[in-house]
Amino acid sequence: MSESEKYEKEKLTIDLLWANKFGLLILFPIVVVFGLPYYLVWRSELDFKGMLGGLGLSGSFYVFGIILLGIAVHELIHGIAWAIFAKNGFKSMKFGVMWKLLTPYCHCKDALKVREYIIGAIAPAILLGILPAIVAIFNGSISLLIFGMFFTMAACGDFLIINLIRKENWDDLVEDHPTEAGCYIYRKISN
Repeated sequence: MSESEKYEKEKLTIDLLWANKFGLLILFPIVVVFGLPYYLVWRSELDFKGMLGGLGLSGSFYVFGIILLGIAVHELIHGIAWAIFAKNGFKSMKFGVMWKLLTPYCHCKDALKVREYIIGAIAPAILLGILPAIVAIFNGSISLLIFGMFFTMAACGDFLIINLIRKENWDDLVEDHPTEAGCYIYRKISN
């Protein structure tokens, strides 16, 4: 922000408990959008009994490890996308966990334009959720489908934050809130 420009500042946050509930609410549309086409294409080759019975204890640890790694990569994708636009690049990123709600986060210390912030906010949903689920519909991988649907659902907090700012002027500025799930919007004041 330049010193000669004047801005009005507004705090916009989401309730993380609501975000977790919202994640469950969007599960049904996610299953319809990705699971239904998958089922229609691959139903003759699906073996639900084999899928459920074949995981075992070591498979459960494997799935848990993949989920943890995916969560870390989700936050890293936010950081990489925002670093492209941030004044100080990756040095402007801070990673951590809100332990009360077991919620990992990536915090960008620099203010970004609304469109830049939205790109960084939506990137993990696209790269870890939507694209893998679409690929699964074409290649028949049930594991990839479940991974994609899970990480689309895991981006529900990102969707809620995007919803808060989507109608703002795309050239106004957004600064990540340092301690809460949300941001500050800086609207340029016309002289």
